[in-house]
Amino acid sequence: MSNDEITLTAGVAELTVTPAGGGRVSGLRVDGVQLLRQGDHYGCFPMVPWCGRTREGRFLNGGVEHRMPLNAPPHAIHGTARDGAWSVARVSADEAVITYDLVDPWPYTGRVTQAVALTPDSLTLTMSVETYDSSFPAQIGWHPWFNRTLDGTDADLAFDAAWQEERGDDHLPTGHRIDPKSGPWDDCFGMPDGVDVTLTWPGLLELKVTSPEQWVVIYDEQEAAVCVEPQTGPPNGLNTLPRLVTPLEPLEATTTWSWRRL
Repeated sequence: MSNDEITLTAGVAELTVTPAGGGRVSGLRVDGVQLLRQGDHYGCFPMVPWCGRTREGRFLNGGVEHRMPLNAPPHAIHGTARDGAWSVARVSADEAVITYDLVDPWPYTGRVTQAVALTPDSLTLTMSVETYDSSFPAQIGWHPWFNRTLDGTDADLAFDAAWQEERGDDHLPTGHRIDPKSGPWDDCFGMPDGVDVTLTWPGLLELKVTSPEQWVVIYDEQEAAVCVEPQTGPPNGLNTLPRLVTPLEPLEATTTWSWRRL
């Protein structure tokens, strides 16, 4: 099985996964229409073992401080797995499972597993982080780049958040929750009943992004794409809301995209 590209099909849906390119979903076509922005840095990449920005690349595990490379100075952004080559565990016509072993610069050993399951009208992504060694804080999330324009029609974005994480000048949450503001956004929102965001290309397609998780980052400041990023905590969450991975308890998350033609 090739690590370069996997193609899954279900009905009129066709999905490509690129294990060697950071474990990303590199394309999703519905009735031949490409929904994801194309390019090595786009598609939909996994954010793990952290999501968004980590302040100055620093985080604590107990009393031990670690520093990650500042790939978005002055911060570290989006984890390390999107820059690595993943391995293929198994593939069928409509499902793939890929894995990634955490390595330097991440200071702890662990394995990330991502399952990709396609149906004619949905895609479900499930990810877990496990360790058999030292416990460590982690986050899981996904960063899809949906094409803003399909067949000349721009997307409408709709969601109902309970709060917005106030964003400081450093692009990190200040710790205060505020009423959601109007866009454009590069902001994190709280949805205590689970993430539920709808993209609609009028007359063409409706796509819903859902997840049991309670945080979603919306990024729509680029002309070409709209990003809807479910995640297990807010940006800088390794420091403010860490989720601990232990030998007895992995960290798991899932998201589903469902669509219908209009």
